[in-house]
Amino acid sequence: MNKKQKKMLIRIIVTAVLLVSLAVIMPYIKRPEWEYQAVPYEDIIGFFLYLIPYLLIGYDILKKAVKGIMRGQVLDENFLMAVATVGAMALGEYREGVAVMLFYQIGELFQSYAVGKSRRNIAALMDIRPDSANLITEQDGGEVITKVSPDEVAVGSIISVMPGEKIPIDGTVVRGDTSVDTSALTGESVPRSVHAGDEVISGCINLSGAVSIRTTKEFGESTVSKILELVENASSRKSRSENFISKFARYYTPIVCGLALAIALIPPVVNLIMGNPADLATFIYRALTFLVISCPCALVISIPLGFFAGIGGASKAGVLVKGSNYIEALSKVGTVIFDKTGTLTKGVFEVVAVHKDRMDEDEMLYLAAHAEDFSTHPISRSIVSAYGKDIDRGIISDVSETAGQGVSAKVSGRTVLVGNEKLMRTRGIEPAACHDAGTIVHIAVDGEYAGHIHISDVIKETSKDAISGLHNIGIRKTIMLTGDNEEVAANVAEQLSIKEYHAGLLPQDKVTKVEEILSGRSSSDGLVAFAGDGINDAPVLTRADVGISMGALGSDAAIEAADVVLMDDDPMGIVKAVKIGRKCMRIVYENIYFAIGIKVLCLILSAFGLANMWLAIFADVGVMIIAVLNAIRTLRQ
Repeated sequence: MNKKQKKMLIRIIVTAVLLVSLAVIMPYIKRPEWEYQAVPYEDIIGFFLYLIPYLLIGYDILKKAVKGIMRGQVLDENFLMAVATVGAMALGEYREGVAVMLFYQIGELFQSYAVGKSRRNIAALMDIRPDSANLITEQDGGEVITKVSPDEVAVGSIISVMPGEKIPIDGTVVRGDTSVDTSALTGESVPRSVHAGDEVISGCINLSGAVSIRTTKEFGESTVSKILELVENASSRKSRSENFISKFARYYTPIVCGLALAIALIPPVVNLIMGNPADLATFIYRALTFLVISCPCALVISIPLGFFAGIGGASKAGVLVKGSNYIEALSKVGTVIFDKTGTLTKGVFEVVAVHKDRMDEDEMLYLAAHAEDFSTHPISRSIVSAYGKDIDRGIISDVSETAGQGVSAKVSGRTVLVGNEKLMRTRGIEPAACHDAGTIVHIAVDGEYAGHIHISDVIKETSKDAISGLHNIGIRKTIMLTGDNEEVAANVAEQLSIKEYHAGLLPQDKVTKVEEILSGRSSSDGLVAFAGDGINDAPVLTRADVGISMGALGSDAAIEAADVVLMDDDPMGIVKAVKIGRKCMRIVYENIYFAIGIKVLCLILSAFGLANMWLAIFADVGVMIIAVLNAIRTLRQ
């Protein structure tokens, strides 16, 4: 609890003790035998005694009510509480007046604590923002480290990050090896090892070794800044349910105030017309009870709290939702469309197999790796990585690269060709056919075909579980879109049990295909979500009902265009996101139906005099506490 909440708790405890004490001692207070007394002695003493706990617990509510009246914002919950409790005190119902204010403040404390808890989840995320960066500069032939604000570090600068420090800016490790804690960003508890050449993102904590990092972005464009901006702006995007509650409260409060006034005045007037006693006090008490019951706190507080807690709980699980409207949209998703590369697959080429012809497998990989060493192409780097040993550049000469075909080089005096079928045929060499799905790199040595290397973009370990997980929670369709050829797409779709896929698509073709899916769906198919990671996915992410981006490796454009960002690049995060959206909306609707149902029932009972102030307390504060406790369940994911 914070300092303010602790003060409120003390006020509640002291008021409760005073209220119980007065309930015990009041029956023993006897009226002295004076000759004349217009007002009963017990009422005078009781009023002043109960006024002490009433003002102790309710002075801030009364103050807010007066300020609201002065500002013209009359019809809020503070006004309703003030009118109801002051009226109860005026009618001599001192205990009920104090009790209403006491239980209302208990409900407010519950609500404050619940909001604080969800804020702490987001505050924990805010702690990833670093306060400084260690900038490395060259001075007098040596390195000097200067502590500066992250905003002052330019792109391409070298910074030092010591064990225990947060990485302040996105970059590439140029020196050192360490492990980093990414849990604040991804929810993943297992540290990730990084070495020279690896990319690291801001907000992670360096755990074991000192590293030097060359920055690739400005601080304002780094991952940590983007994430915080997304979370800070999330509350500005309201869902339909939240907008409904806001409009509901705007019209509801004046209506119930008018009904309360009618209950207080119309029956006494009718009684007088019919020649009966007006019984004004009875109907005023009913009207005050009606006002207490009608207070819309349970709805006004618990519904936004449910969404806020849902966003906080999702962020803790590594799923950043940009607004409560997207929480609601996630709950209605019926079709999920996937980009392939970087979303369902790792987006990194790896050597899957080496198929020899007339040469030893190890020797062929040795020659291919040396020939490819000077190339920066991803396929070349995958061959060098598969070789896994030091490259002796002293034995490499006459390197030439033919764009779109491959490379040729002399390795220890032997002419080595590494490339596709076109390169082989232009040099008069007939390559062997290979029907494996993926990229096939052919190798020839001294004019003779030696064999080929099968390279493929590897499927992520969790992709299959993600597809089956989506089907298990009722997602009707999973569709894959890719720019790869038909053979590769069919192979990936078969491994992942995706029935519908579309291959050979350019970025504009993906938009067209999503448009077709959107226009062809029925009302029962639900909303369409698209998950992607590349800059070419940004238009599709924007066009889909819900755009889901891979955050850790995804492009800035994709993250900016998306409505939901998965910080661990794990497709299972999509299953998490849909589950979070459904759970949040289920709890929101539970609160709406429960609060409105109880209130309507109690209002009817109150209008006919079948409800007293104690039932009113339950209908207002009790319902609010139950709804708030239900809402904070969305924190647990």
